[in-house]
Amino acid sequence: MNGKNRSDIRPGITVDIVLKKDQSTGALTRGVVKDILTNSASHPHGIKVRLQDGQVGRVKQIVE
Repeated sequence: MNGKNRSDIRPGITVDIVLKKDQSTGALTRGVVKDILTNSASHPHGIKVRLQDGQVGRVKQIVE
């Protein structure tokens, strides 16, 4: 599942995100969602989240 719809994402799920510094390479970082930072229902580049370790990025994939 991709991370473009806010309704698919909730705290506690595992996701792959792209950090701001990795946007040029597209490198993914895996972690558990702590907070959802995007207020809109969807976003074309992925919903922005904060992971439990404090890193912030846009969700590219939800890990089932």
